Amino acid sequence: MSQQKIHGVWSNSWIFVLAATGSAVGLGNIWKFPYMAGENGGGAFVLVYLFCIALIGLPVMMAEVLLGRRGRMSPVNTMKRLVEEGGLHGAWTSIGWMGVFAGLFIMSFYSVVAGWAINYVITTASGTFNGADAEQVGSIWGGLLNDNGTLLLWHTTFSIMTGVIVALGVTKGLGAVARYMMPFLILALFVLLAYGVMKGNMAAGLDFLFNPDFSKLLYKYVEVNASGETVACSGELIHCEKQLTYEPTLKALGHAFFTLSLGMGAIMAYGAYMPDHSNVAKTVVTIGILDTVIALVAGMAIFAIVFANPEVSPAGGPGLMFQSLPIAFGSMAGGQIFGTLFFLLVTVAAWSSAVSLIEPGVAWLVENKDYNRWVATLILAGSAWLLGITAMLSFNVLSEWTPIFLFGKTPFNFLDFLTSQLMLPLGGLFIAIFVGWKMSKTIVAQEMDAEGHPLFEIWMFVLRYISPVLVGVVFVFALIDSLS
Repeated sequence: MSQQKIHGVWSNSWIFVLAATGSAVGLGNIWKFPYMAGENGGGAFVLVYLFCIALIGLPVMMAEVLLGRRGRMSPVNTMKRLVEEGGLHGAWTSIGWMGVFAGLFIMSFYSVVAGWAINYVITTASGTFNGADAEQVGSIWGGLLNDNGTLLLWHTTFSIMTGVIVALGVTKGLGAVARYMMPFLILALFVLLAYGVMKGNMAAGLDFLFNPDFSKLLYKYVEVNASGETVACSGELIHCEKQLTYEPTLKALGHAFFTLSLGMGAIMAYGAYMPDHSNVAKTVVTIGILDTVIALVAGMAIFAIVFANPEVSPAGGPGLMFQSLPIAFGSMAGGQIFGTLFFLLVTVAAWSSAVSLIEPGVAWLVENKDYNRWVATLILAGSAWLLGITAMLSFNVLSEWTPIFLFGKTPFNFLDFLTSQLMLPLGGLFIAIFVGWKMSKTIVAQEMDAEGHPLFEIWMFVLRYISPVLVGVVFVFALIDSLS
């Protein structure tokens, strides 16, 4: 409890829910989820994603919050305390360290994407996209990616925005983000949904998102190009080969971890500031529902707008938000206003999420090095900013730099792969094993306030036998896929 006095505590349970939801809701919901659904089968991908959230994401999230509240310190020191409490091997403290570094790595490329969103707020508000066709929008997008001065400006701006909030602390900084930004984010999202209903093709969007076609989830069409490489099919289907694929399913599980901020120390750190009277299970379920609803509403709003414009493909990939949507907004009534609101929404969502990424490391520096929060934040935010420059340059100067030690990927793609496909699932796997098998079941039940409750036994069974197996499968297949 003495550690609570160092960092503070959420003023009430609802602020914790909003803060944790803010950590979860970010680019993963509004940028990544729609384009991943678009690339991987629409409704079938959504079903698998929801299954992963319910069966793996929420049980592991409960375990991570439980660890944070039990330890009441930074993730590193929380794990150290719990390891000592259980008389366990010190290697288990690596869970905390992995979370600190995962958050730092994610922040490095996250701020680059958030910088794009800030730039697009200004570009859209100026009317640049009004009436623009695909070629013009593509030229604007390409120009941004090649303008390192502008990229550095917004990457730096977002890093400073994030650092200031973290440095202000739990009550004045993180709590204020939860109290004011999250209601704005939710309101803005539903305004955009209403716009999609009135001006977009909502029927086509709903059909795409909620009418599953499992053939798109299980199979892909490929062809052999002139160099003898197997690539995605671009011609007539009769010239293509149908292959069984596991990629969409693995991406759905990996994204479930990314969108809930699992395995990166953020939820453990936020759990350390959780009021004693809060019920872990009910709180986490509320967070999971809010996060999932926001992702689905974002998908509905975006695809309603996408399907209203025949020039725009739902399978637009990572560029869906920055190349496809500006075309749609530019051709729709009120598009300039609502397009600006959309990119402002993206910026706020990224901001509310980013503040949790460096909090685990900042908390550790405050506890162990006796730094004040401003100095600790400067060190962590500065480190992420420096690493982010390599991610920023991946789209121009370093676009051809794909060394073996980065698995043949650019720095940006490597950081994304390393965190969402490897570090986060691995962190979640270790958390599930630690809480399910290593901690005293009596202590776990006490922290969950669930002694003798039948649902507690079900949760423990899932945490011990189901979540680790499924997460382990994802981790192994992701690693195999990266090496193949």
